[in-house]
Amino acid sequence: MRPEILFPLFAPVDTLKGVGPRTLPLVQKLAGPLVRDVLFTGPTGVITRRRTNAVGAIEGEVGVFDVVVDRMIPPGRPGAPLKVRASDETGFVHLIWFGGSPQHIDRQLPRGERRLVSGKVERYNNEVQIVHPDWIVPLDKGEEIPAVEPVYPATQGITSRQVRKIALGALAVAPDLAEWQDPAWLSKQRWPGWRAAIEVLHAPSAEADLEADAPARQRLAYDELLAHQLALARRRRARKITSAPAIRPGSVSEGLLAALPFTLTGAQAQAVVEIRADLASGEQMGRLLQGDVGSGKTAVAAVAMADAASSGFQSALMAPTEILARQHFQRLGPMLDAAGAPALLLTGRDTPGERREKLAALASGAVRVAIGTHALFQDAVRFDRLALAVIDEQHRFGVNERARLQAKGDPRVGGVHLLTMSATPIPRTLELTQYGELEVSRLTEKPPGRTPVATAVLPLARIGEVAQRLKAAVESGAQAYWICPLVAESEAVDLAAAEERAIDLRRLLQTDVGLAHGQMPGAEREAVMADFADGRLPVLVATTVVEVGVDVPNATIMVIEHADRFGLAQLHQLRGRVGRGAKSSACILLYGGEDGALGETARVRLKTLRRTEDGFEIAEEDFRLRGGGDPLGLRQSGFPAYRFADPVRHRALLLAAADDARLVLGRDPDLASERGSAVQVLEALFDWKTDRSALD
Repeated sequence: MRPEILFPLFAPVDTLKGVGPRTLPLVQKLAGPLVRDVLFTGPTGVITRRRTNAVGAIEGEVGVFDVVVDRMIPPGRPGAPLKVRASDETGFVHLIWFGGSPQHIDRQLPRGERRLVSGKVERYNNEVQIVHPDWIVPLDKGEEIPAVEPVYPATQGITSRQVRKIALGALAVAPDLAEWQDPAWLSKQRWPGWRAAIEVLHAPSAEADLEADAPARQRLAYDELLAHQLALARRRRARKITSAPAIRPGSVSEGLLAALPFTLTGAQAQAVVEIRADLASGEQMGRLLQGDVGSGKTAVAAVAMADAASSGFQSALMAPTEILARQHFQRLGPMLDAAGAPALLLTGRDTPGERREKLAALASGAVRVAIGTHALFQDAVRFDRLALAVIDEQHRFGVNERARLQAKGDPRVGGVHLLTMSATPIPRTLELTQYGELEVSRLTEKPPGRTPVATAVLPLARIGEVAQRLKAAVESGAQAYWICPLVAESEAVDLAAAEERAIDLRRLLQTDVGLAHGQMPGAEREAVMADFADGRLPVLVATTVVEVGVDVPNATIMVIEHADRFGLAQLHQLRGRVGRGAKSSACILLYGGEDGALGETARVRLKTLRRTEDGFEIAEEDFRLRGGGDPLGLRQSGFPAYRFADPVRHRALLLAAADDARLVLGRDPDLASERGSAVQVLEALFDWKTDRSALD
């Protein structure tokens, strides 16, 4: 239940003065539906004004001038600006409007009167001009022009100053709250209290007060990070106190390990040890297994599923696409069957008869392992003793979909263990913010036999030369991917570019070229990709909206057009689709437009990709390059929608908040102490507990 002291902040935003029927949807769009959301919407910049005169004004600064109005110069032709000439004792100040009512401007600036005028200084013919002055007041109202004015987000229909007035209304109802920070930590950081920090947020004295390292901003960011980490720690703790079947290795596990055509790497063996410790604990496992493309995550998952079968339980492996599910089944099914754990494949394309037969086998327990797509968590699917759910490419599934699969377990036996897998190496900071409630195992080695991928960086002008080399390779039996990027605003234009590339390559190579893109029906797209995976198509042209996560060992060439438009991690993932067999492989990154220009960030990305194949190193570099200036990119990477925290700039605070959250709940799990009560208010203030979408 929300603490009563927070009721004013969780009132609808239209309870604030200045928010009426017309402005309500605008404020909701800018900030959110609650008074708290407006309170948390701070300025994006400040305007600093300086009293000056015509001779001393500095171009680019915002000056305040004491002038006498000389005359208005109306537009001489349609579209021309309206000008008012004014002056002080040192020279002329020209005021300019593009549009606007001459009558209104004349009332503001009557001829012969003195006025205080504020605006950004420009110089034309060495005389001061101000385009669209931001303040015009009589001398006796000079105090209305602020020396420092915060600039708030605005949108069509509502100005920055209107938003500021509404924000100050939210500040007026913000209560004083008991301190939830550790006193020693607060003293060490020299941070203000929460109420004081919010006041500074809305009353910055300079641009520096808005920086990520300003004390008030750090204080608010830490509060937000702590609230988030508390929510994650609670979920982690709730999982740990949920009982689950104890699973231990046995004869099926031994049979599977003997059937594997390779020996586990050191990293795989360590991951197996960690997973087995979780499975045997009697507590519900929640573990993220992350590793590079080709690092052997599936083999580790297969061992866990064999362990479940050895202990008399069932497991389910869910993949995001049918082609990936089918590939898992083709590889794991025979080995699991031979080891004594019969497996089946369940997808949306099964005939009614096949589906009935498979559902009966699952319900009876005759089948120990189910591999499939979203079809696995449909209502008609019943398991006999499901104890382990494995999610491949977990970012492709929502939390509700994962929960629906876990709900297929038998509550009398206990919760279903969860093992999620990610083929995208994740920076430590992102790992902590997005998966803080999960244990993490990292596969940092690749199985023996994988060949390094030779990476070449070439200007797009050499595309003809690349195509000729590709022709020779295809004629010798090679397979290749050709990736076309999103280069236009319109998906239709992007698709046309990909289709044109496929036509060009068919003509040049004199062979079949497949095309896969996001506008195709799923079944048609998967059929094309299956033809490529089975070797019936030598070349596959694909747009970036397609997940080309199939394993095609014979594919040895990856060509990526406009590689400079891609993120570093995405380029690495695409490159990882080749080099999956013993044959030597190559990745060709084509960059630049007609002028061959390459920006500095793109240059660093491509240089990094040539230098290393370590996905974790690449992920960290990609994270560093994105920085705090690319919030969209960060959100697409999985970051929660923070209001104050910047996961890059506040990385040290994030680590401290994670430790603090564990410490708080470890010492006072029920938050019954004095600080615990204050922490409950913090949790309610940010509401991470109920905003599940923010956590997932």
